[in-house]
Amino acid sequence: MAQVLLIEDDPSIRHALGMALGKHGHDIEAAETGEEGVNRYRAGRPDIVVLDLMLPGIDGFEVCRRIRADGPVPIIILTARNDDFDVVGGLEAGADDYVVKPVRPRVLDARIRAVLRRGGTEPAGIETHAGLTLDRAAMTVTKDGAAIALTPTELRVLLELSRTPGRVLSRQQLLESVWEHDYLGDSRLVDNCVQRLRAKIEADPAAPVFVQTVRGFGYRFGPV
Repeated sequence: MAQVLLIEDDPSIRHALGMALGKHGHDIEAAETGEEGVNRYRAGRPDIVVLDLMLPGIDGFEVCRRIRADGPVPIIILTARNDDFDVVGGLEAGADDYVVKPVRPRVLDARIRAVLRRGGTEPAGIETHAGLTLDRAAMTVTKDGAAIALTPTELRVLLELSRTPGRVLSRQQLLESVWEHDYLGDSRLVDNCVQRLRAKIEADPAAPVFVQTVRGFGYRFGPV
């Protein structure tokens, strides 16, 4: 059972999703404004945040940025439109995944469980690559001895790529292994996560050493 913070201003949607997710075994705390959502997050530290983007007061993009600045809690955004402005804006603000309204509770529950599984343990092993140390058992990353705070999704992307250094993984392969999307998925999830990951682990994100782009194919882990 996950502690879920649901931030949604529409009372009918908030009630329906809260009831449905409760029946799926989650413990729900709800907020109807961005300010209330940020305060409830800081007071309760839930396992995951489900966040509507169109909120009164501070909008969901700002809420996402404030929560992400506080820590690596997983965030799933709810958007009324499957367009670039909402989706890319939410992902750039730090969201891990998104669901388009109208929301089917079973789909949202599946996304919640998939995101939370990304925090699970890996086969034991500590490896170092040019100063970047990955502890797969402890699920931690350090660079030159300093801890790096990654979200579960960013960590899973890094672990998946580093499992086979030099091998190119397509965006679709990463969607299936990290996000558990088994359909022809949305490459924006991968690209935005890689951008955030590079900002944390690369000395120069514009000239990445660890997470390299192979144009027209996908990504690989270096240095190779």
